[in-house]
Order: sequence, then C-alpha cells, then structure tokens
Amino acid sequence: MTTTPDLTGKTAIVTGASRGIGAATARHLANLGAHVVLAARSAPAITRLADEITDTGGMATAVATDVADNDAVAALIHGAVSATGRLDLLVNNAGLIDPIARIMDSDPEAWSGIIDVNVKGVYYGLRHAMPVMAAQEGGGTIVNISSGAANSFLEGWSHYCASKAAVQRLTGVAHKEAHGMGVRVFGLSPGTVATEMQEQIRASGINPVSQIPWENHITPDWVARAIAFLTTADADQWLGTDFSLKVDEGRAAIGMPA
Repeated sequence: MTTTPDLTGKTAIVTGASRGIGAATARHLANLGAHVVLAARSAPAITRLADEITDTGGMATAVATDVADNDAVAALIHGAVSATGRLDLLVNNAGLIDPIARIMDSDPEAWSGIIDVNVKGVYYGLRHAMPVMAAQEGGGTIVNISSGAANSFLEGWSHYCASKAAVQRLTGVAHKEAHGMGVRVFGLSPGTVATEMQEQIRASGINPVSQIPWENHITPDWVARAIAFLTTADADQWLGTDFSLKVDEGRAAIGMPA
C-alpha cells in the first residue's frame, strides 16, 4: 500500500512553482497539510497559485525568486524559516531546456544561462537548506528534479544533459555529507511529463524525444505524488540516488500504473 504522508505543520519550498511539475507539487503538498512556499521568477503566476491554495483552505506563500541568484535563494530559505519556524522539504524543481540547439549552433550566453538555473540553482538550494535542516529537530528532505538525460547523449541537449548529470552528482555528494545529520537527499527522474517544457522539446524537432506522442507523457500530478512519497521512510532505499518513474519499481511505490 502506498504511504500518503501527513504534512500538517511542515514547511515545504517548491522552486519553479509557477507551472507544470512545480505548480502540481505545490497543490498536492498543500492538500497534505504543508505550508507551501512557492518560488519562481514570475511573481504574478505564483501569487495567483498561492491565492488559489489559500482560497481552498491551504497555506501558501509566494516569493518571487531567481534561483540563479545565490542571495535570492538564501533569502527565500531563511525567509521561509523566519515565517514558519521550520524547513521540512525543499523541492529543487526549477529548470530550463530552451533554447534547444546542437553545440555548433548554440549560443554560449544562453547555454551558460541554463547551467546557472539547472546546476547553480540546485547547489544554492542545497547550500542554504542543508544547514537549516541539520540544525532542526526532525531534519528534512531535499528532492532534486533529475532526468534520464543525466545518463544519456541526446542531440541538441548538451546543456540539459550536462546540467542533469551535475544534479545527479550533487545529490549523491549531499547525501554522503549530510545523511548522518538527518538531511535526506533524493533525485527524482520522472520521465517525460506533459508540461510546457515538453511543448518546447516537441517544437524543436531534434532527437527522438521530440517525436514522443503527447498521450505517452505522464501528468505532473504523478510527479507531485512521487515527491510526497519521498518524504516518507518507505523511500529510504533510494536515498542519495535517483528515484525513477520510468521503472516498474518506482511506479509501484507510488501506486502508479505500470
């Protein structure tokens, strides 16, 4: 039986919360009782989502944040702790893939910008959340959104493959350094998800992923359920590694059809 956690009294930060996986995760965690702090560059989008959550009885706060800015991430995390007293879950979800381009056609500044968000954004989250979780009673959980691209060579995706490989290694190192302090760190590889990012991939027409039929992508709600599952002790066997929704074991763990 799948464990559904009770997150009453818990505080969760979700980056990239304005849409897709982030928005679905924010709604799901709030439904489980968490006070959700929504972070994204788009203040209007996360404010609307926070209002939606609070209007339906949940607890949510919107904080406009650029995860590529170390000071902004530090302020996000310490502000959440100041407001609620805790940080129980950080979901490092913010990530970009556009512009998709082959290396010889890529723009170096745009390529670097993807690394700033996808890699540095995760590092900044880890850097500022881990000490908070290690110092508080009960520790905390960090989920870094990973990808099968971490272990693949996909044409046009040099920035994305490189960044997700880096995230995979950050997950493992963070686990090694802090698991004895009560800080639980996971990667989550969801497979292909029906989000705006998939629309960008499809529009590129580059590599086989862009040809996957839309109905074959999973919905963001399944990723949200996986993130909630990772807060439970039942997920401990995946600590420091990528929990994958592309394999039967991972799908079964959250009650997802094979």
